[in-house]
Amino acid sequence: MDNREVLIWLASIEGINNRIIEILENKFEQMSYVWYADAKEILMLSEINDKIKNQIIKHRNNLYYESLLKKIYSSNVKVITYYDDDYPSKLLHINGYPKVLYLKGNLLPEDHISIAIVGSRKSTAYGRLVAEKISSELSQLGVTLVSGMAKGIDTQVHQSALNNNTRTIAVLGSGVDVVYPSSNRELYYKIQENGCVISEFPLGTQPFSYNFPQRNRIISGLSLGVVVIEATEKSGSLITAHHATEQGRDVFAVPGNINSLYSRGTNLLIKDGAKLVMSVEDIIDEVPELNDKYLKTNNKKERLDYSQFSDAERNVIECLIENPIHCDLISYRTGIGIIELNGILTILEMKGIIRQLPGRVYAIM
Repeated sequence: MDNREVLIWLASIEGINNRIIEILENKFEQMSYVWYADAKEILMLSEINDKIKNQIIKHRNNLYYESLLKKIYSSNVKVITYYDDDYPSKLLHINGYPKVLYLKGNLLPEDHISIAIVGSRKSTAYGRLVAEKISSELSQLGVTLVSGMAKGIDTQVHQSALNNNTRTIAVLGSGVDVVYPSSNRELYYKIQENGCVISEFPLGTQPFSYNFPQRNRIISGLSLGVVVIEATEKSGSLITAHHATEQGRDVFAVPGNINSLYSRGTNLLIKDGAKLVMSVEDIIDEVPELNDKYLKTNNKKERLDYSQFSDAERNVIECLIENPIHCDLISYRTGIGIIELNGILTILEMKGIIRQLPGRVYAIM
């Protein structure tokens, strides 16, 4: 068992959390030593309670580990540890970053340009309208949207990203194999097709209320900034905003009616220094990475005379404006069959509009 394998095994044991893992890391020179250490060494760890120590010893066997791997593979779940190259780099720089992540779907390098948008479960029509507007405009810029897949604002954010064929990430307060709320089952699967659902909680973990404040640090940690659409004074969205501040992320809030309970939290955030959002430009102007992306996208669009292209060609070009994309993803986002798409790509290459990169990836010239 190497360090990574032992970490995956440890994280699956009931009662094991980041604090326990850090204690074990400090005690043993290598994480793998936890698997091979004498039981007496484990039992002597005064910082860990007896129940947890006995759990570690009890589950330290190949049968349990093989059963765990079987469950992971059969659930079509990918496990990423902080030892792995594809662990999200922004997360590594937050306090208490999760040692292990479970995900369904995929994380891509382009997800580095991401914004979290969160808000009340019991949202108003005003809140949903604003969430749809801001989410759609950021999506059209090619920004990955991060939220928590809760009812209300979160659902609107994910749906707006999908409607614009843009990537979205849902951070869950349960295991990634547990759909919560159940009313979002269809959304849960659609997100996996163009993004991922992700969690630090082991498979099978139920959505206990105390999980959500903990997961909120991941929502903010994965993002360049956090936008709060609506929030009561005790909303979990304010916890996400607090994490964002601690992590050095920009915090944005949408103002609302002073008589509305659901704008009380956002108005207080603005009073305390959050950046007021009246349009998507207010977000773009404050986040350098978004500003750069916005300028590059606009410059590319300005250089192109769209009148010379067919509708299908324009759809392909729009798909490639922000980032180089694999031909299969172009087909998925545009709805153009792969045979027809190959012909369009060839024509656009001949016109000097796009170029092919290694691995059937295409980019604007």
